[in-house]
Amino acid sequence: MIRIKLTLAYDGTDFCGWQYQPRDRTVQGELEKSLAVILGKAPRVHGSGRTDAGVHALGQVAHFDCEDDRRDIKWQRGLNSLLPPDIRVVDCVIAPADFHARYSAISKTYEYALWHKREFCLPQRHRFVWGCGPVDPAAMEKAAVMLRGEHDFAAFQNVGTDIKTTVRTISDISRHPGTTGFETIWRFSASGFLKQMVRNLMGCLVACGKGKLSPEEVRAILISTDRTMAPKTAPAQGLTLMKVEYPS
Repeated sequence: MIRIKLTLAYDGTDFCGWQYQPRDRTVQGELEKSLAVILGKAPRVHGSGRTDAGVHALGQVAHFDCEDDRRDIKWQRGLNSLLPPDIRVVDCVIAPADFHARYSAISKTYEYALWHKREFCLPQRHRFVWGCGPVDPAAMEKAAVMLRGEHDFAAFQNVGTDIKTTVRTISDISRHPGTTGFETIWRFSASGFLKQMVRNLMGCLVACGKGKLSPEEVRAILISTDRTMAPKTAPAQGLTLMKVEYPS
């Protein structure tokens, strides 16, 4: 058997998330359906993580196994000819046998796009931004300082995943200009993320940017480990998985 590593981009708007569901359209489901056409049966595709319904990706990583005599198949071309237009394979390589898209990952980077103009959102951007309106970026950056480093992020985890620990290490939370003059991008890099953690962090930072929380209150929420103290989860459509990193 050989292990095939895929790097994927998708527009998550019309998907019910990554994970296969028998009655709903998912990214994993579409990939396995297309692989079944090529291989005659559907292998299990393993992703680096389960993006939520509506969340996008430019650098999702996945892998599957197939027989060694299939190694010469042009996987990228073949899959892209079968996949729907809102999923694309952007890279494809044969990986070591011990590679695992999820368990081998050492860090992930997400970006969240905020739209600040009240009057309108460009039609090219509305599926990919949160129209949160004006915010104070200086207040948000002060709050972001409180969240960098190793902490127990239980206050920013939504229920639904069985995990051993809620401690994670965030190496970067930073603000960047968007593709238009009306938006900003917030970048989050960490050793790993809890369920909907980035969206919860973004919701907290926006609340701070709107004056509903002070940076000091953000610190208190973090220390509390109490999800009920934190603001509501930011919408899914602003979030994109940018890249997953592995040991060289």
